[in-house]
Amino acid sequence: MLLDRRWIEEHIPHKHWMCLLDEVLNWDLTQTQCRTSTHRSPDNPLRSNGRLGSACGIEYAAQTMAVHGALVASASGGTAPPGFLASVRGVRLNVDRLDVFEGDLVTSVKRVAGDENTALYEFSVSADNVVLVMGRAAIAFNLFAGVAPAVTSGMAGASAAAATGGLGDTAGVSLSQKPERP
Repeated sequence: MLLDRRWIEEHIPHKHWMCLLDEVLNWDLTQTQCRTSTHRSPDNPLRSNGRLGSACGIEYAAQTMAVHGALVASASGGTAPPGFLASVRGVRLNVDRLDVFEGDLVTSVKRVAGDENTALYEFSVSADNVVLVMGRAAIAFNLFAGVAPAVTSGMAGASAAAATGGLGDTAGVSLSQKPERP
């Protein structure tokens, strides 16, 4: 089975331009690794003022978490429950921007805990074997899917608003490099 962009779009809520991932590189029941080149696109929906800030790496990781959930569910003949990004912790932004990297981004997630209501993942976003963004994220599954569609945003519903300050609990976010001046 080819786990390319088409497969990803069929299995996570993000479609068309909002689907940021190009392919699944590898996966198992606890982890997934994906590749993407969308950070270089001038049409990237997360760009602001012509730039793709490093905090957008959280959305790339969140979509990889959604892919992991879809892969695990598909392997057992089911579908992943909808959910949303509930919090991020211990986030390190090691660079100011993602769009300046010529190499593809590689997103890695590892599920470290969880049950039918939540999942805790460790994540990283790298380029050219350098970790650009890393941290932990909690996913809360929407067990009442269909009851309140306005809040059902898919397993990785961080969206562009999340990357620009709309995240739930962002305790422990740090920028380890002084941001560049515009």
